[in-house]
Amino acid sequence: MAASTETGHPNVLGKAVREGVFAGVVAFLMFLLFVGIETYQDINNALVWRTRWGLLAIFVLVAAVSRFLSVGFIKPHIDRRKLAKAKSGVLEISEQKSFFHRHFLKIALVFLLVYPFLSLLIVGKQGSLKYVDNFGIQILIYVMLAWGLNIVVGLAGLLDLGYVAFYAVGAYSYALLSSYFGFSFWLLLPMSGILAALWGIILGFPVLRLRGDYLAIVTLAFGEIIRLVLINWTDVTKGTFGISGIAKASFFGIWSFDTGSANSFVKAWGLSASSVYYKIFLFYVILALCMLTAYVTIRLRRMPIGRAWEALREDEIACRSLGINTVTTKLTAFATGAMFGGFAGSFFATRQGFVSPESFVFLESAVILAIVVLGGMGSLTGIAIAAVVMVGGTEVLREMSFLKVVFGPDFTPELYRMLLFGLAMIIVMLFKPRGFVGSREPTAFLKERRAVSGSFTKEGHG
Repeated sequence: MAASTETGHPNVLGKAVREGVFAGVVAFLMFLLFVGIETYQDINNALVWRTRWGLLAIFVLVAAVSRFLSVGFIKPHIDRRKLAKAKSGVLEISEQKSFFHRHFLKIALVFLLVYPFLSLLIVGKQGSLKYVDNFGIQILIYVMLAWGLNIVVGLAGLLDLGYVAFYAVGAYSYALLSSYFGFSFWLLLPMSGILAALWGIILGFPVLRLRGDYLAIVTLAFGEIIRLVLINWTDVTKGTFGISGIAKASFFGIWSFDTGSANSFVKAWGLSASSVYYKIFLFYVILALCMLTAYVTIRLRRMPIGRAWEALREDEIACRSLGINTVTTKLTAFATGAMFGGFAGSFFATRQGFVSPESFVFLESAVILAIVVLGGMGSLTGIAIAAVVMVGGTEVLREMSFLKVVFGPDFTPELYRMLLFGLAMIIVMLFKPRGFVGSREPTAFLKERRAVSGSFTKEGHG
């Protein structure tokens, strides 16, 4: 019996078939109304519906086959590998790391530094606009936002569902102050961060005694309050119309990126008129901001305040018993995380040239929090990888027009990006429940720094 189970035949395959059929039935019930039935307006503007049984069958088949393969082959293979490692005495985390693993951060930084020029070299000026802006800048914005939220959630253990509010404060601070007072980007960048940090302290005071679900509800309400204020305070924010014509960032006050300006960057360097130079400049600005966020996070984590955050995350009662002031600890976590959200918001405003409340809905907070959880709470490298996979993956969907050959001519890939985003999250959390980076390196260590497996840490912590 044991031999047949290990090879994966009678018992395992029977269970896999049952699980596959069950998954197919569940998928059919879940996607029947969302995928199998489509509503549209006919020529008389009447709302009618039609069925898409072929597309529904593909969804059901993918669910059933995936579950069958997972239960019948993938999971037994993983279990056999774990058992073999346990019998041989191989550690889950090897002390001998490969060259790529040891120098991964350096390789990634070098690649980011040359990425815009590689895009120019491969696809030209106009083609590189998409890759530098939609992929490079967009992903780095979410990396910075996720690293800022990581201070609140990953290090201090304070569940914040309204982080997008600080993002909005930074964006609107830059948009309003530049429009009404003509301040430059380099002056408003730190000011936006400071204003967002003040709002972080304002949020922190009412929630000092709250934990867990109650804290999440209050922060969610705070994010919605900020969004509703932006919509209804029309005299200042212009409501749902948003603020347009936001000034571009200058090259450190020396050259302007406005083509009609006397000190235009393009004219000064004798370049042809193209917006790609401005996008490349913004790419390096957000890359520098991300590096600043990572540096400050690493330095703070090694300081007493960082260790206080980690102690607060693990056990607030024990933290108080050690004499740590939990009030200031929570406020500094909220303020620091909010400050980086404000930096990202001001950069977003100058990149877009337009801000409106629709850019700061709850879904943005959910996506940022999902990136933090999927990457591994407290892991800067894991969060960056999660941002590349999730944000870059949704952008790649826009380019997958060839999927219409499989799903039909009416299939629009970008409309299903959130569905695929959710499925990807489920798959990752099933196989990597502690995030992409499951190992941790403790902040405080005795004599020798060693990685700690996620198996020895609290779920989602470390």
